[in-house]
Amino acid sequence: MSTTDPRHYDIILSPVITEKATISSEHNQVVFKVAIKATKPQIKQAVEKLFDVKVKSVNTLVRKGKVKAFKGTFGRQSNFKKAIVTLEEGHRIDVTTGL
Repeated sequence: MSTTDPRHYDIILSPVITEKATISSEHNQVVFKVAIKATKPQIKQAVEKLFDVKVKSVNTLVRKGKVKAFKGTFGRQSNFKKAIVTLEEGHRIDVTTGL
């Protein structure tokens, strides 16, 4: 096959490393922060090409930005999209190694 398309790196921004995401990894799921405009087929293709795994399904959600106070000044966090990627049996992604 050809080399990795650089656009895949624009779709998958970073892995989400939280306690909940770590627990879901036991069920063959990996959580990524993805581009707001990314679609499920694009996310599936990007994960399969970048990590050389087989994807079973992709679920997405948009986390709305929160209002936070820092030293008495209020600011707003931006919205971001998360993708919960379920892998086929026998496939694994180690998110601690990075891209």
